[in-house]
Amino acid sequence: MRIGTFDFATQKTFIIAELSANHNGSLDLAIQTIRAAARAGADAIKLQTYTADTITLDADTPDFRIDGGTLWDGQSLHALYQKAYTPWEWHAKLFAAAKEAGLLCFSSPFDSSAVEFLEQFDPPAYKIASFEATDHALIELCLRTGKPLILSTGIATEEELDEVVALARKTGNEQLIFLHCVSAYPAPLERANLTTLAKIPERFGVLAGFSDHTLGITAPVAAVALGARVIEKHFILDGTIPSPDHAFSLDEHAFGAMVASVRQCEALLGKPSFAMDAYKEKNRRFARSLYVSAPIKAGERLTTANIKSVRPGYGLHPRHLPQVLGKKAARDLQKGERLRLEDLHV
Repeated sequence: MRIGTFDFATQKTFIIAELSANHNGSLDLAIQTIRAAARAGADAIKLQTYTADTITLDADTPDFRIDGGTLWDGQSLHALYQKAYTPWEWHAKLFAAAKEAGLLCFSSPFDSSAVEFLEQFDPPAYKIASFEATDHALIELCLRTGKPLILSTGIATEEELDEVVALARKTGNEQLIFLHCVSAYPAPLERANLTTLAKIPERFGVLAGFSDHTLGITAPVAAVALGARVIEKHFILDGTIPSPDHAFSLDEHAFGAMVASVRQCEALLGKPSFAMDAYKEKNRRFARSLYVSAPIKAGERLTTANIKSVRPGYGLHPRHLPQVLGKKAARDLQKGERLRLEDLHV
């Protein structure tokens, strides 16, 4: 699978900087943020394409007011999204800024009009937020573009994820990536359940990734160690910007540290191997082997008093110690000599 220039067959972890509402209503700030994400080492910048009216209703009844211990309690959904949305007239400039910075750019659409609007920019993928994982019409429309679909699992049930896989098969576009995520903002570390990552390819036959809402950079690095091929993290130019998402977003310095740690983790993981390579072979000279530890006269028997397994590794392999003990020396042996089979009477 490829997302733009990123090839999952040859590259390891696809790192997405989520712009979300961190532009704080300023196009200039949004463009500066994109450039900073590129400097921090992201592979892609992700937008969100909706208006308050395409994502919810302008209603202030209890159903449409936010409560339950979130960062946004007390606001109506419409008021929050009106403040957080990315104006559609910015998109051309944001896609252009991303291209200039060397970043892939795509978005999360939240209704069919957003998909139709985004198609003019030929995004390399689409992203479905977990709260839209039940919107089959939206998911199918994205799949029918023929582009890879990234979906956050979040609040979706196992059955609902099966339904997404079925939709992919129905459309003939099985380029799916499921991002394990916890739909809490910020998400407590103890709720991350990162071991779920290893089960995603096995259970659903799709690539696995991690959409992270925890604080700090530990969780994304651990996720890569557990098999995540995609990391998505909210990115902000400056943590003091009063964005709805600033509390769980990383600035350029922290995001750069995360990218560096992920790349180090990739290097650490390498490939499963027990094979001997040149580096191992070279260092075998420091392994233990059998050496003469006290002078031995010709005809004298070898014992634990005059033969030892010690470093370095130029002598006989220590596995031969039981067989050589009790044998007679074929010649005089001096302390510090490597023991060889030809030095013994068989």
